[in-house]
Amino acid sequence: MNIVLGISGGIAAYKTPELVRRLRERGADVQIVMTDSAREFVTETALQAVSGRPIRSNLWDKEAEASMSHIELARWADVVLIAPATAELLSRLAGGSAPDLLTTLCLATEAPIAVAPAMNRVMWSNPAVQANRDTIVDRGMTIIGPEAGSQACGETGAGRMTEPDAIAAIVCDPRFTGEAAAGRLAGKTVLITAGPTREPIDPVRYITNRSSGKMGYAMARAARAAGARVVLVSGPVSLAAPRGVEMHSVETAREMYEATHEHVADADIFIAAAAVADYRPAQFADHKIKKSSADSVSMALVKTDDILASVAALESGPFCVGFAAETQNVRDNALKKLEGKRLDMIIANRVGASEGFDLDENTVCVYWPGEHRSFPTAAKTDLARDLVGIIADRYAVTQRDEAGGVSGSVVSLRGNNGS
Repeated sequence: MNIVLGISGGIAAYKTPELVRRLRERGADVQIVMTDSAREFVTETALQAVSGRPIRSNLWDKEAEASMSHIELARWADVVLIAPATAELLSRLAGGSAPDLLTTLCLATEAPIAVAPAMNRVMWSNPAVQANRDTIVDRGMTIIGPEAGSQACGETGAGRMTEPDAIAAIVCDPRFTGEAAAGRLAGKTVLITAGPTREPIDPVRYITNRSSGKMGYAMARAARAAGARVVLVSGPVSLAAPRGVEMHSVETAREMYEATHEHVADADIFIAAAAVADYRPAQFADHKIKKSSADSVSMALVKTDDILASVAALESGPFCVGFAAETQNVRDNALKKLEGKRLDMIIANRVGASEGFDLDENTVCVYWPGEHRSFPTAAKTDLARDLVGIIADRYAVTQRDEAGGVSGSVVSLRGNNGS
């Protein structure tokens, strides 16, 4: 794949040598085009070393433009990726202006354009910036991120450039350029739950499960890339909504239950990636509970709605996939849930202080009746693509079995993993 990487002048430009490495690891040939301000943050020497190509930055380079090089570059590219994209760059793209080589190339190319914004959280939320974002999306460009987190300015919020490995995984997927077939899930609806739930104790406190939502959101993107209509029911996370996905934000387990059942009738596949709280406080205090002099306090808890069990119990329910996050005996606990709760499939991983949670990488094992497959540590975006592929394969098997009248097959093995 030929990728033109456009770099504009934001502090996140320091990540671009790593981005080039990740793109080349996936077999891409990378030609870098820099704006003048980008050179304030990263050197041409470093970028040429990792890309293996001379850096282009000057629209008025007489030697290069003697052969109309900007048009040649525009035709050479399979993808144009701009990372980082500043607020100014978004404005230029939205307005169709072309004062430099990068924006001129964007007007001249017929290749898909992907844009990874990076800026201060207040700049990103500015209505003018969001209007520019909406404009370029309406024109067919793909926005990747930004993510939420700590920023170079010392503030925290949405505006961080998506990590290089995640960007590379998206743009190097053949489905991004339309080279792949329509997708194994074309015409299907996939319903996914993701993130944690919050069960309120009082107006300022709640019970929750630890979850960043990254795996569930990666699954949503992968299912969308496989051609499915994707409905995502998400608890509170600091992630941007995946492009092209129908999004429903909830907070409590009950709200997630209701949103899931509102959409499950249309679902062919249900993927329960959410970390739903197993219990909620029996009573909610209308006002903040004040600290007392007692050394200990007690609280009555009651079970929350078992979302996956309720979906699996439906007479004509969808193909059900559960997740099992375990701190020990991962295989045994996963198989117990698979067999005892009658799942179609379960995806299991070990979690702990430095495993699974909040990270961009994961290690999982997938189990279905009589078989399993293990995946080594990899980016969650890459894992999600492979997992969706397995789910699509197993779903196809169940459909063939149902059509052939086979009983006692995987189709009957539905249930809940309790999360």
